Amino acid sequence: MVIIGGGFAGVWSAAGAALARGDADLRITLVAPGEHLVLRPRLYEPEPDLAKVELRRILDPIGVRHLRASVSTVDTGRRVVVADGEEIGYDRLVLAAGSKLVRPQGLPGAERLFDIDTLEGARRLTGHLRGREDYSAVVVGAGFTGLEAATALAAGGRVLLVDRSEVVADQLGPGPREEIEAALDQLGVERRLGTTVTQVGDGYAVLSDGAEVEADAVVWSVGMRASELTRQISGRLDHLGRVPVDRRLRALPEVFAAGDTAAAAFDAEHTVMQACQHATPMGKIAGYNAAADLLGLPLRDFTAGPYVTCLDLGAAGGVFTRGWDRKVMASGAAAKEVKLMINQWIHPPVDDAAQILAAAGRVLIELPFFPRDEEQAVAV
Repeated sequence: MVIIGGGFAGVWSAAGAALARGDADLRITLVAPGEHLVLRPRLYEPEPDLAKVELRRILDPIGVRHLRASVSTVDTGRRVVVADGEEIGYDRLVLAAGSKLVRPQGLPGAERLFDIDTLEGARRLTGHLRGREDYSAVVVGAGFTGLEAATALAAGGRVLLVDRSEVVADQLGPGPREEIEAALDQLGVERRLGTTVTQVGDGYAVLSDGAEVEADAVVWSVGMRASELTRQISGRLDHLGRVPVDRRLRALPEVFAAGDTAAAAFDAEHTVMQACQHATPMGKIAGYNAAADLLGLPLRDFTAGPYVTCLDLGAAGGVFTRGWDRKVMASGAAAKEVKLMINQWIHPPVDDAAQILAAAGRVLIELPFFPRDEEQAVAV
C-alpha cells in the first residue's frame, strides 16, 4: 500500500492503514519529500518553526516506511507511481497530495511576493520582517488565510488588506462579518475592496485603481487548488481540482483519496472544505479502507462532523462559528481561547504506537464552545 502526501490527510491515512493492518503482512509506504508534517493552519503565527512535527516520530512507531521523494506520475493502469524517477508498485493507493496556493500569472514583480502557504514561505516572510520596528505590509486576499495573516502582521506594523470582492470575507458569508470588521477596525487594518495588486516593486505595490502604496512585504493569499496529480486519477474534477470519491473515499477500484485532493460529500448540499478539520478524518477513513480492502475487512463510511470555523484575529481575539451559515458562537477572547485549543489539538501524538493508533480510530471529539452549556463535535 502506498500513500502520497505527508500532510494531515497523508499522515492519518498511514495511521488508519496501520490500525486496519494489525498483525497482518501489509507493507505501508508514505511518499513525501519533506521530513516534517507541517501544520499549515498555524503558519500565520510569528514562529512558523513551531508548526511542524517530525514524520519519523509518527510513522516509525506504527511501522510505516517513509520514502523522501516527490511523485511525478500516477499510472493507474499499471498500478505504479513514479517518485524521483523510481517506480513503486502498489496494490492500493491513497492520494493525499494536498493543495497549493494559486499563484498569479503575469503579475509584474511576482517574484517579490510572500506567502504563508508553506513552511519555507512563512520562514521567508518572518525573516524578512523580523527586527523592523514599523513595517508596512499589503495582504492580497481577505479570505480566511488573508485575515489571519493581516491581523497577525498588524501586531508589528501597518497593514493594508486588498480584495477584488466588495466585502471582507466574502466566502465566509455575512454571519461573522460584523465581528471581523470590528476586529480589523480595532487593529487599524486598512481595507481596499473591489481592487487588487497589479505590480509589486521594491518597497511598494501598485493597485488596480492606480494607487501606489508603501509595502515592505506583499503577502499573496488568493485561492487554493488541489495537487496536479488528481488529473492523473480522473477526468472529472471539481472547481478546486479535486477527485470525486464515494462514501468510502474510493476514487477508482484500487485508489482512495483524502484531504484537499478529494471532493467528498459533506451532506446533500455541500462538499468538504480544504481544511484540516476534514483532511484529518478523511485520512483516517481512507487509509483504513485501503488497507481493509486488501485484507478482506469491512470498509467504513466517511461521515463528516458538524462544520465549524475558527478564525484567529490577532490581538482582537477571534471568531468561532457553527454550521454552513456560520452562526457566531463566540468572538473576542472567548473565540481566541477555542482557536488556541484547536491549534494544539491538531498536533498528532508522537513516539507512542498505542496513542497514535488510538487517535487513528477516533474520527470525532467533543469540542466545548461558548456558551459552555453546549458541545460541538468536531473532526480532528
